[in-house]
Amino acid sequence: MANTALYTFGYEGLTIEAFIERLLQARVQLIVDVRELPLSRKKGFSKTAFREALAAAGIEYEHRPALGCPKPVRDRYKADGDWQAYTRSFLAYLSSQKAEIDDLSRSALAQQACLVCFEADFGLCHRTYVARAAHAAGAPAVRHLSARTVVADAPARLAA
Repeated sequence: MANTALYTFGYEGLTIEAFIERLLQARVQLIVDVRELPLSRKKGFSKTAFREALAAAGIEYEHRPALGCPKPVRDRYKADGDWQAYTRSFLAYLSSQKAEIDDLSRSALAQQACLVCFEADFGLCHRTYVARAAHAAGAPAVRHLSARTVVADAPARLAA
């Protein structure tokens, strides 16, 4: 059966146990960690511990640092809080990652995949842009998981 969704999910506010339980409910088979540096102050979400906890639940883990937000873009956003400038900079960077996006798209077709980052609000996280780029390259439709819901992606349309 073909996968019908490419999920995204932010672990902010969740324990590792609650996070994994939600992944299991969604039948996620593959986590794609799109943090440039997979480190976390939150217990269980740094790369090695995260990979081990996922493996214990039968979920594969891949770290794709090339799909993370580059440090200069993150630093600028921390300094100025300008989401539009962040988005423009990240999308410009992402456009240089075609091979990674194409590979992610193929992975999402082969397994029920979920892109993971910290931010709970998918509307304020680069993983949404990564998921949309993968969908444009042939991956399934984007859906955003939260602790209790699934939201279909609906990119904002610009007025003519």
